Amino acid sequence: MSGDPAKAVTRDDVLAYLRAHPDFLVENARQLEGLQPMPRHNGAGVVDMQAAMVKRLRGDIDKLRARQEELITTGRANQITQNRIHVGVLSVIQANSFERLIHVVTHELPGLLDVDFIALAIEGSEDAPRRVPVRGVYVLAPGAIDAALGPGANSRLRADILGEEAFFGAVARHVRSDVLVRLKVSSGSPDGVIAFGSKDAQTFGPNQSTELLFFLVRVLENTIRAWLDLPE
Repeated sequence: MSGDPAKAVTRDDVLAYLRAHPDFLVENARQLEGLQPMPRHNGAGVVDMQAAMVKRLRGDIDKLRARQEELITTGRANQITQNRIHVGVLSVIQANSFERLIHVVTHELPGLLDVDFIALAIEGSEDAPRRVPVRGVYVLAPGAIDAALGPGANSRLRADILGEEAFFGAVARHVRSDVLVRLKVSSGSPDGVIAFGSKDAQTFGPNQSTELLFFLVRVLENTIRAWLDLPE
């Protein structure tokens, strides 16, 4: 079935539509960004400042939109991380035994926090065994934590590295970025460390925020202290 050919929209049609809909340009301002402003002829050798200003404003708008999208993406990522930490904290405090708590940290938290490896280590005496009889927990030489983190420092974040066997054991060769956070369970016991490791060289890095990880670690310290009935 044939019909009448589509009528070409003329300049007069557009003007008539705009006169009939005076709010159209206001309601559709974003659609005007690709239009070219009318050049202003002020004589030979005179720069059209209006066109230059419009071009600059459009560039500023593009930058603001890009920044807005970046902030939205970052906010969503932060919310996801926060939700994961909260789930991890609940798993830690719901453990019904000390052995279960260690299993949760070293076997279940990696999946909950979307990291590849989590291990626990404590400083021991010179003649302490290399491993304690709990999978995922290692014994460190005296002073090893200060040597790794720095004297008195509470954390270390690294990107594009090879993991250390002292903290990750046999899986250290797979660790390409890591976070170490000091564990201060009790004034009467040696320091420990919780180690987060990733196969991705850029998962962790020196500029990463650590507030949520510190929150998880503080909960873990208090939970371990309660299970072992240790003083603060």
